[in-house]
Amino acid sequence: MNDEDRNDGNAKDRDLEQERRGSDGEYLTTNHGARVSHTDDSLKAGERGPTLMEDFHFREKMTHFDHERIPERVVHARGSGAYGYFQVYESLSEYTRAGFLTDPARKTPVFVRFSTVVGFRGSADTVRDVRGFATKFYTDEGNFDMVGNNMPVFFIQDGIKFPDLVHAIKPEPHNEMPQASAAHDTFWDFISLLPESAHMIMWVLSDRALPRSYRMMDGFGVHTFRLVNEAGKARFVKWHWRSTLGPASLVWDETQKIAGKDPDFNRKDLWEAIEKGDFPEYELCLQVIEEDQEHDFDFDILDPTKIWPESEVPLQRVGKMVLNRNPDNFFAETEQVAFHPGHVVPGIDFTNDPLLQGRLFSYIDTQLIRLGGPNFNELPVNRPVAPVHNNQRDGYGRQTINRGRTAYSPNSLGGGCPMTAGADMGGYEHYMEKVEGRKVRNRSEKFRDFFSQAQMFWKSITPSEQKRLVEAAHFELGKVGVMEVRERMVHEFFNHIDHELARKVAEGIGVDPPSKDEGVESRYMAPEVSVEHESRPDQVATRKVAILVAEGFDYDQVAEVREALESKGAWPQVIAKRDGALKGADGREIEVDAMHVTTDPVLWDAVFIPGGRESVDAMMKQGDVLGFLDSAFRHFKPIGAMGEGIEVLAARNWSELELSGEGGPVQSDRGVVTLRDANGENGDTRDAFVSEFARAIGAHRHWERDVDHVPG
Repeated sequence: MNDEDRNDGNAKDRDLEQERRGSDGEYLTTNHGARVSHTDDSLKAGERGPTLMEDFHFREKMTHFDHERIPERVVHARGSGAYGYFQVYESLSEYTRAGFLTDPARKTPVFVRFSTVVGFRGSADTVRDVRGFATKFYTDEGNFDMVGNNMPVFFIQDGIKFPDLVHAIKPEPHNEMPQASAAHDTFWDFISLLPESAHMIMWVLSDRALPRSYRMMDGFGVHTFRLVNEAGKARFVKWHWRSTLGPASLVWDETQKIAGKDPDFNRKDLWEAIEKGDFPEYELCLQVIEEDQEHDFDFDILDPTKIWPESEVPLQRVGKMVLNRNPDNFFAETEQVAFHPGHVVPGIDFTNDPLLQGRLFSYIDTQLIRLGGPNFNELPVNRPVAPVHNNQRDGYGRQTINRGRTAYSPNSLGGGCPMTAGADMGGYEHYMEKVEGRKVRNRSEKFRDFFSQAQMFWKSITPSEQKRLVEAAHFELGKVGVMEVRERMVHEFFNHIDHELARKVAEGIGVDPPSKDEGVESRYMAPEVSVEHESRPDQVATRKVAILVAEGFDYDQVAEVREALESKGAWPQVIAKRDGALKGADGREIEVDAMHVTTDPVLWDAVFIPGGRESVDAMMKQGDVLGFLDSAFRHFKPIGAMGEGIEVLAARNWSELELSGEGGPVQSDRGVVTLRDANGENGDTRDAFVSEFARAIGAHRHWERDVDHVPG
């Protein structure tokens, strides 16, 4: 690979160019290249006669159609993907010999696939679920796959339990229900008997399971890996991705409505952001533990149900990934991409994490059935940019035309080629870990600490996050029809995490609360698990702001606020009852971006109501507008209004809000920002409104509101 390919991040794009096909100006042909003269009628014996067997075009077209579908993934079936590049900030040669982590000038091409886990390929994006976050690095030393999730832990400690977990959480086999949901008997029956899942259950019931966007979602490698440097020294490592926008989440009521209004919500958000040039960015972060510190913690560092608290093992930000190109074809790329935790490059190695060891077998095995055989690595999206030479041959769908007589090693007829490479020539060498022990089916004692990090999670999130976690437990367990399972979850599961948590869950699901406190005590606090703690209140970039108007709106207010928000990177759009151009009070027109009938308040991050007497009077009579505002308020979203627009808010009677008075300054109360004298001479006052409204948008949600009485 030359320096251009290595440094500009486009090596994979150039590699794919040979596979791309466009049809502009081309004739329709069969798969064997013959031009087709007619494709609307099959070949028949007479106009009303039988179709003839010799119609090769019909047979080919129909046969190909009949075989277009391939098995969907057992888990992570619904996904979205994007290309981009990764660049390390400074050389990590102290830790690893991996080239893409040691050369700051190098831009390594990547493909990332985000996904839900439980649902089928046609399910909705916004279900409560873990999200997959898998990254394929096309390095010049081979492909490296970082196959993770948006949560740093998992349900189980050993890969042998994975079939049981998936069978339990998937739709129940007798009736194939429910779809893309854990809220049913078999899942919670399984979980109630599996205490090792306690920490993960806290994550799944938290805001982390409802991401606002793939762009506002962190990623984690889950497992402990090794980094090995040029001298052969190894260290333990955990991988993290941190979104530069900060994490943000939806609320549960909102997610269910989005699933009906726009089931492609997260997929569309990712696609549109890249098309607009607002490229998603993530920082790669490492946690590193020296080998001689392996047993210094009261948790086992190989346990995939545990995190390494950042207070104990600080996070190091080492590089950035930018996603800057959408795929050309969903099936060929996003659907056919194949990840495998065993795809590593020199300088990265495995540990004895028993869940990781199970995945090292399972991922290759599942690709063989899903993609039709052992040649899935030759599919364009999977093909390395590094040269491939080995003695693997034949099989379904073989693309490579291997030359020469030999397909074995050692050989003399082929000059001994392809030859092996030592470490000094870039060859992969496994870390020489000393391993000894008896053959047992068992786990280390520290693995049996099931509840302390679950309690750490509970103590580390904010009170409003705790409230929503309890409400999530009420929904999930409220769907469980077997009372014994509910009781077991309260008394044998949540009560071992935190007594107050167990009592609050019990109150909502008809279970007697536990009388005895059996919770454990964790000495750790981990504020990094909290979405609210990790959010970026300074970030308004790519937030969607709905500007609600009718004929006679105040043009200057709309133009000024929209321009100011766009300058901060937000996505403001005008919404009205009808499409086309809309006249302002002074006769100037503005184009409507969306109609109420084609959108919904749950699809927006914030709302702005400008003044204009005629516009406000009209909107006061529009149920769509009033429902839009009630929904935004109920879902804790920022709301802004200027001039007469404040009257629409005042009429909603939301919890005695403080609104801007006549001639008064900007007023901000629980995320509702108002300015009465919007058309006065004081431009500083309008600037202050925009600044305060932007701060409200950056906060994303305003949990201090009382919304129980607000119509939903």
